[in-house]
Amino acid sequence: MPDATSLPPEHDAMTDRDPATGHPRPPRREFKARGSFVKRCEGCNLPELNCLCPYQVKAESDAQVWLLTHSIEHYKPTNTGRLIGDVLTNTRVFTWYRTAPDEALAALLQDPRYAPFVIFPDDQPDYADRVVDIDAVHAAKQQARIPVFIILDGTWRQARRMFRKSPYLDALPVLPLRTERETRYRLRKPASKAHLCTAEVAIELLRQSGDETAASVLDDYFDVFNDS
Repeated sequence: MPDATSLPPEHDAMTDRDPATGHPRPPRREFKARGSFVKRCEGCNLPELNCLCPYQVKAESDAQVWLLTHSIEHYKPTNTGRLIGDVLTNTRVFTWYRTAPDEALAALLQDPRYAPFVIFPDDQPDYADRVVDIDAVHAAKQQARIPVFIILDGTWRQARRMFRKSPYLDALPVLPLRTERETRYRLRKPASKAHLCTAEVAIELLRQSGDETAASVLDDYFDVFNDS
């Protein structure tokens, strides 16, 4: 994915806090890029002229989406993970740090009510025994468990690092997204049309797992964002 836009100046005072939890976070270098001085809506983080807030529509889903978001990704206005939380109220967001696993996520992974799946390609042999298909999600529903899609929210390079450097995910089944959909995302340029953005991944997972209404609502909201 291409270069991102930075955190706007009015948020500089919050850079020592985790955007997902509000807790103090490990120090990092100041993040600056183009668009630093654009006045942005505090709700959707888009330029005020392109504010999405009036278009937000809520939807319910049987499955949940938990975003494991790279620490830098929170500050990119082009991030689509936040769209999922705007539409699905049961979405959870956790910040990924290599040296500081999220304790809340670790606790939830032990909760028997949930059936978590790490969304990741099945392109390496060393975890082939963990790979499942969408039928495993339907089976979890039949067992009265809540399917959870854990989406690694970052660039492809960051997502691979997150997958490899997160031992608390090692025991979870890996669910590759199999879809004919090509990305419609225009605010970043992917290496391939097959590389979907975070929101598009969630849309397809919801659709394939039976949450068609939620998928459609999120897809429509994504289109508004994409055209902003």
